Amino acid sequence: MTATSALGVILAVVAPLIIAANTVVAVTVLRLIQKSGSKGLYFILNLAVADAAVGFTGMGLVIDEFYHSLNLPQIFCVLRMAFVTSSSAASILSLVLVVCDRHLSIRKPFHYLRLVTGTRVGVCLLGVWLVAVFVGFLPALNPDFQKLSASEKCFFFGVFHPAYMLTIFCVGFLPLLFVFIYLYCDILTVASAHVQRILEVQQAGLAEGCSPPRSTSEVKAMRTVTLLITCFTLSWLPFFIISILQTACSSCYTYGLVENYLWLPGFFSSLLNPLLYSYRQKAVRLQLSQWVAEVKKRILLRLGKGHHFPDRSTKALPTVSCLQLQG
Repeated sequence: MTATSALGVILAVVAPLIIAANTVVAVTVLRLIQKSGSKGLYFILNLAVADAAVGFTGMGLVIDEFYHSLNLPQIFCVLRMAFVTSSSAASILSLVLVVCDRHLSIRKPFHYLRLVTGTRVGVCLLGVWLVAVFVGFLPALNPDFQKLSASEKCFFFGVFHPAYMLTIFCVGFLPLLFVFIYLYCDILTVASAHVQRILEVQQAGLAEGCSPPRSTSEVKAMRTVTLLITCFTLSWLPFFIISILQTACSSCYTYGLVENYLWLPGFFSSLLNPLLYSYRQKAVRLQLSQWVAEVKKRILLRLGKGHHFPDRSTKALPTVSCLQLQG
């Protein structure tokens, strides 16, 4: 199996999984929003939508991997890679919003509901998509970031100039990485200060036997942000490093390595995001289990109404409660 066919098979398997996982998260979070009305959940919903968009653009790459002999025009390749870049940028920026939201809930717990309003959430989400579209379609707007390619296959460096990657790295990736690290260090500082205060109170005998509820949420936030920073760095840093090296040394032909392998971890991150963040939240897990129980209940009821089983009564099956299905 060649590298191209192997890449096509990997994308054909992973892309539908990304779409399915993030669709489940989006539906679950949307139902949770309808129940709780929490504005911060819109950031998680937006992250799921952005990651699902990455999966859809991945399906387009699958078609190109197996049918790249169609001799597509240059502008078509530019637009296709622009959609891929825009969806990936939206996913990364949405991840930043999620981490900032968690940081704000820890740093300003008593002012969180007043600060995170519907208008501000809407402005943030609109800003994320506008920036993502601008970054993705910048080569289409600026011909200096394009280059002619004789290749029959649409790929990133085949239509985008290496200077475009250098611009994204300096203006986008590095600042976001520093933002992640700053937020993590700040959450660590807040958590350490709270733990120190709790220990001082307990030593004074004023809170003996009391459990510190906020320290638990801070530890969970720290673990979540740690996972997000680690996955974000491991997913995208190798791709950017090799791309920068390629820009500095144009005679070093590493496009095959970058195109076939190094961008895949960034693609996989759209599958890991719902697992690392959404499913780690207790409220999301409970809502998902309730939704699955409702679906199972409806399926059993439909089977009971539409089928007659031999050696059994022809009456409809009894109603099964959600608690019975979950057990």
